[in-house]
Amino acid sequence: MADKRDYYEVLGVSKGADDAEIKKAFRTMAKKYHPDAHPGDKECEEKFKEAQEAYAVLSDPDKRRQYDQFGHAAFDGMGGGGAGGFDFSGMDMGDIFGDIFGDFFGGGSSRRRNDGPMKGANIRASVRITFEEAIFGCEKEIELVLKDECKTCHGTGAKPGTSPETCPKCNGKGKVVMTQQSFFGMVQNVQTCPECHGSGKVVREKCSDCYGSGYISSKKKIQVSIPAGIDHGQSVRIREKGEPGLNGGPRGDLLVEVIVSKHAHLQRQDMNIFSTATLSFAQAALGGEIRINTVDGDVLYEVKPGTQTGTRIRLRGKGVPSLRNKDVRGDQYVDLVIQTPTGLNSEAKELLRQFDEATGGSLKKGSEEAVTKKKKKGFMDKLKESIDDIME
Repeated sequence: MADKRDYYEVLGVSKGADDAEIKKAFRTMAKKYHPDAHPGDKECEEKFKEAQEAYAVLSDPDKRRQYDQFGHAAFDGMGGGGAGGFDFSGMDMGDIFGDIFGDFFGGGSSRRRNDGPMKGANIRASVRITFEEAIFGCEKEIELVLKDECKTCHGTGAKPGTSPETCPKCNGKGKVVMTQQSFFGMVQNVQTCPECHGSGKVVREKCSDCYGSGYISSKKKIQVSIPAGIDHGQSVRIREKGEPGLNGGPRGDLLVEVIVSKHAHLQRQDMNIFSTATLSFAQAALGGEIRINTVDGDVLYEVKPGTQTGTRIRLRGKGVPSLRNKDVRGDQYVDLVIQTPTGLNSEAKELLRQFDEATGGSLKKGSEEAVTKKKKKGFMDKLKESIDDIME
């Protein structure tokens, strides 16, 4: 038992937790790790078993009292099937698993009948737009295969003149209780009825047009309004363009994910845009107007004399509009980069030397240092020669 975790720790509750807190904690853990929600995931299966074992002890007053006094050792050597040496087969978890499977399959308690209106499932699609279209918004058209109610059977799936019948396996509930042998003994699980697939109805004579599905699929073109300021990965929701509802319920929604293409010169971060602009050595030294690319077109900016490379300037209101208020926009930040001239002719080189000398630059100093070094090297060579002569 030394490798077992504390049951209170497993469920994430304190030792003073009441029955309601323990039940709520187990329900949360069961929903998160139930094997039916994670098929083939061994880690989730083990965590579910661990939580089930902890709940089996802490939900039983006698077992909890023994566990609080003796820990895991309280159940060593006891007979029966199941973890810890005692039998869990008498546990009634129907209400908990009913809630869990109600959540898995789209709503409500396991005792709820499926004869009421139910909203259809949402469907997903994607659309690619340019950087500028994301900034200012646009209209796009996408083509999808959507289901519509069959006009022949009016969505029942039954041949005209016949009607769907109540499912004999689940008696119209859409769910069945399955009793299975598990690690903890016999456990009851609530599952979608395999006969009617949760509808509560079965069709004996199927419609020849929709083959009993109740729906006809066809291609449709949908207009999508992309709002200004949308970002890469965000989605546009179009109401009631998803799957048809059940029993007269509304259609689901269409969720269109937006994929934004990258810009050659601009990068976006939230509501701000970032870019670079080059300027000549003369422009950086003397100042003057430069042209900067923005999503609104090129703008002229007055550079101050003596501007250094890496200087960042801010263009107010040239960024991305807010999704909530298109009149509110971010800014554009521009990093200035001084362009070093290349391919200079002799005249240009001489002018640069004169400029460097006039401003006390390092070109002349470098030449003088080279001459001095040469002279020093000559003196040392001569001294070495004199010493060699004396030694001879």
